[in-house]
Amino acid sequence: MKIYTIGFTKKSASTFFGALKDSGAKRLVDVRLNNKSQLAGFAKRDDLEYFLKELCGIAYVPVPELAPTQEILRNYRKGELTWDDYESAFRELMAERQIEETVPKEWLEDGCLLCSEHEPDHCHRRLVVEYLQEQWGGIEVDHLGLDKVESEQRTEGRRPHRSSKRKSG
Repeated sequence: MKIYTIGFTKKSASTFFGALKDSGAKRLVDVRLNNKSQLAGFAKRDDLEYFLKELCGIAYVPVPELAPTQEILRNYRKGELTWDDYESAFRELMAERQIEETVPKEWLEDGCLLCSEHEPDHCHRRLVVEYLQEQWGGIEVDHLGLDKVESEQRTEGRRPHRSSKRKSG
């Protein structure tokens, strides 16, 4: 099963929709807690659904079960949780929610998990993929906007070597 991930910040609409269209993803799986914010620009839920259909021929599937709780997110943003604490709390939440049982695989197969973070390192979309890999196995992940080596390293929880080149965007 192939799963893509992407963040919308630090990307132009052209770069964002181009990466999605070129990826071969069949649907965008919105894993954001706050997907209606005016600050999201082109990635605001209702606008995004329209743009995905018109520009990419990709379906839009909001899956709030794959988002952290407001409390976990707020505590991390306030500095009351370290990233390691956030990871632990979110992994515990995914296990409690039994996402491997409650979220249909067909929603994720050839889907692209969307969140706001530019890179996957400190984003829950990476944690979702890692958790499901542990539960289901057989997942190939492509973090869009990163080169292949960098994407694989981040999926394995490693920072890329400084000499790694990045794709623009």
